[in-house]
Amino acid sequence: MSVPLRNYVDRLLEHFGPQHWWPAETPFEVMVGAILTQNTAWSNVGLAIQNLREADALTPFTLADLPQRRLEELIRPTGYFRQKARKLSELLVWFNGHYEGEIEKLCQADSAHLRRELLSVWGIGPETADSILLYAIGVPVFVVDAYTIRVLARHGVVPLGASYEEVQHIAHEHLPMRVDFLNEAHALFVAVGKNFCLRRAPKCDGCPLEELLPHDGPIQI
Repeated sequence: MSVPLRNYVDRLLEHFGPQHWWPAETPFEVMVGAILTQNTAWSNVGLAIQNLREADALTPFTLADLPQRRLEELIRPTGYFRQKARKLSELLVWFNGHYEGEIEKLCQADSAHLRRELLSVWGIGPETADSILLYAIGVPVFVVDAYTIRVLARHGVVPLGASYEEVQHIAHEHLPMRVDFLNEAHALFVAVGKNFCLRRAPKCDGCPLEELLPHDGPIQI
């Protein structure tokens, strides 16, 4: 690539500052949030997490014991609440059944095996699995999302139509494989995607990555 990927992260950090992700009080809360944040804004997730906290349901076994309709009611602010309630239930069956609901036991597992297990749980795809690995367990993995792909494709860093695995492979080749760095990198790409690299009308003027664009401007995607 013509511009080192590390330069992108450095410029974003200079512009936005540390993002302090993931906003959660416990690793288990991160796991729950990784499900709830699918297809919704984090502000909605925060409302649902607060509901669960006030219901004293933010531990693996208390959450698993909630009746399905009660769980759906508590997470309703996130949208798709019936599907997400099922996804949480499936996650809890796996977590409580295989790891006794203990984060410490997850941390002791082989990370590659753990990722395969997470991907085998209904409703968990690569982004959710990697978010759990990075933010809840501290596995150095780059979390790819739609914002990241959009930014990097417009800059020609990744090919148009690149898959999750292709983008992640490029990131793993060119970024420091440190949990703290990868944590910030993911959050910073989300920040620039939300504020500048919009899906329909990107705001290139004033974007902290403007100088890194190809000479003829952003690639059309």
